[in-house]
Amino acid sequence: MIGKLKGVVDAVGAEEALIDVGGVGYLVGMGGRSLARLTPGAAAEIHIETHVREDAIKLWGFLTEAERAWFARLQLIQGVGAKAALSILDALGAAELETASALGDASAFGRAKGIGPKLAQRLAAELKDKPPPLGRTFAADFAPSLKGAARPAAPAADGGDGGNAAREGAVSALLNLGYDESSARRAAAAAARALGAGADEGALIKTALKELAR
Repeated sequence: MIGKLKGVVDAVGAEEALIDVGGVGYLVGMGGRSLARLTPGAAAEIHIETHVREDAIKLWGFLTEAERAWFARLQLIQGVGAKAALSILDALGAAELETASALGDASAFGRAKGIGPKLAQRLAAELKDKPPPLGRTFAADFAPSLKGAARPAAPAADGGDGGNAAREGAVSALLNLGYDESSARRAAAAAARALGAGADEGALIKTALKELAR
């Protein structure tokens, strides 16, 4: 199985990118959000989810391990295939996807192309109160966090997903104050949505505590 490709972007298409790794070109399916950040001739590191079928092997690529982990998690929901999962990630990104999941926000899932009201409700119901996917804990863009587990530390360049580190810090602080993880994550998600991208850990904690006091 291929878990990651590190090479040079040879070409970028509407739905795929060709990544040259040591003279071998790998065709990788990617979402529009990720493809827009690739530049032909530039170096790239792509996290890969490999799908093996009887008649084909398909590589799906992501710029962070957090995105790849969410891609895999979403497909555990009935009615969500690879293309639907990519559509959700394109519409929300990893950070907002975590927020929508924690809050059970069906309207957020409904913003994704091809996701109807019934499927949006199912996604919201099944993902609510569940921690974000751990992903491959040995990946370079993961760092140790809550309760000895590993959580994604997405870079700030990832479409605004860099707020994950601050949010995880806020969740950790709330856990230390005695709140259960489900409540802590919901409150941190609500705080992140209220304050917007770029909010620091201290601001998230204060807003989350106000949310929990309601």
